[in-house]
Amino acid sequence: MRRLLRPSLDWLLVFVPVALALEYLAPRYHIAVFFCAAAGIIPLAGWLGRATEHLAERAGAGVGALLNATFGNAAELIIGLVALKKGLRGVVKASLTGSILGNILLVLGAAALAGGLRFHHQRFNRAGARSQSTMLILAAIALTMPAAFHHVTGRRGLPLEGPLSLAISIVLLLVYACSLLFSLRTHKQLFDGGSAAAGEDEREKPAHAAEAETSWSLGLALGVLAGSTALVAWMSEVLVGAVGETASELGMTELFIGVFVVAIVGNAAEHSTAVMAARANKMELALGIAVGSSVQIALLIAPVLVIASHFIGPAPLDLVFTPSEVISVGLSVLLAAQIAGDGESNWLEGVQLLAVYAILAIVFYFIPA
Repeated sequence: MRRLLRPSLDWLLVFVPVALALEYLAPRYHIAVFFCAAAGIIPLAGWLGRATEHLAERAGAGVGALLNATFGNAAELIIGLVALKKGLRGVVKASLTGSILGNILLVLGAAALAGGLRFHHQRFNRAGARSQSTMLILAAIALTMPAAFHHVTGRRGLPLEGPLSLAISIVLLLVYACSLLFSLRTHKQLFDGGSAAAGEDEREKPAHAAEAETSWSLGLALGVLAGSTALVAWMSEVLVGAVGETASELGMTELFIGVFVVAIVGNAAEHSTAVMAARANKMELALGIAVGSSVQIALLIAPVLVIASHFIGPAPLDLVFTPSEVISVGLSVLLAAQIAGDGESNWLEGVQLLAVYAILAIVFYFIPA
């Protein structure tokens, strides 16, 4: 009984049925629906993180990070498909940009800060981190070139932007398939998280960290992972349905909503899991979740949405992003590559990443509608 009464994020699970009830019985209360759905996502993301950690123990940090990024990004894919059906292409592209920024700045920054406050230094495989950073640079190029094409060719290039985006999407999908082969088969030792168990890090662990949690069975871990993901996606869809009216009442622009509000909600699962992994001195897993999720958004989710837009929605989706989005992604990728390149992290680097994210949020907030 005392354990049940102990303060826990699981108490927030009560907001899941509350949000669903408000969504179907009182949809006009947009702000209440918004905040209840957001509160409900927090404990669900925690359960998703626990299941992923147990799977990572069996399959290694590389597969664990891939599983978490895949399940965590299911919400972004569902949100994007729903928005495409409604013809909200600007919101789709803004949410894609926000997901990339949120993962490499907010999620990685929070993980580095949380882990750094508990451990003096946290180490990870330098070669694996550089490989992921290179994929991020490729993602930045994929976002930059269509925008450059748009501004160079002007009106003459408008009819070609759709086919151009489709061709680039196919290339990105092929590269993503190659990255899976690289990280899960030919060079999987770079992503197994062996550095997290270094002797110095073990000596820095607090006494209570030695209490090992009973490992879940594979079936239980997969079941919890799938169930949590489904509920996170459902809650995210409810929340996004209320974002427009809520933002309007709070005086936000559509660009700010897509890049920050929708993205933060969609990244709740990755954020929670990466922070918990870093606090457990599993920075390899935290880095794989944060950076791997950004790579997956750019190389898998975005191309899939571009291809899907040719079958759903009033018009195809292109990869022509606004100058502010392109510049933000480019600078953020360079900073993340710099921090990940030395094979170790500390709390100050987490602060630096979070500071850049805050600066970008301020800038996007003041961009006129």
